[in-house]
Amino acid sequence: MTESAQTPMKTAVRDAIEEQVGREFYAAYLYLSMAGSFEVANLPGFAHWMREQSKEELEHAMKFFDFLLDRGERVQLPALDSPPAAFRSPLDAFEQALEHEKRVTASIHSIYDLAVREGDYPAQVLLNWFVEEQVEEEKVTSEAVERLRMAGEDNAAILMLDAEMGRR
Repeated sequence: MTESAQTPMKTAVRDAIEEQVGREFYAAYLYLSMAGSFEVANLPGFAHWMREQSKEELEHAMKFFDFLLDRGERVQLPALDSPPAAFRSPLDAFEQALEHEKRVTASIHSIYDLAVREGDYPAQVLLNWFVEEQVEEEKVTSEAVERLRMAGEDNAAILMLDAEMGRR
């Protein structure tokens, strides 16, 4: 392969985006693990929702991955930690998902700030999309948490929410 003739990225921005690739792949792993936990608990709607979320996170990872390649950068994929495999309840899983989304949002904001400081305009354009996407990610996950809190320990309400989440 030949090296790109493009202007090279600043190392700090490149490294931060490469780390974000790993965070997005980890998020896909986390949501897939949650999907498996819901399958075992006979909650196919929640499992479906988490599988769809996992697919979205893979798309996000690939967006960052392809951006680096488009800029002529090599990508060193980081090792991934194993996500938790069991959750106390649907509410516990969604609360953990919301906390994870908040960490991802903070990471994207941090990379955006770095791209601004480094004057990396293409990275800023990419990150604008992710800033907007994270607003949506936190919103839908937060809504699920609030609805599960309203359901409490009511099995009928949880089954109703499970059916609704399966229509995602």
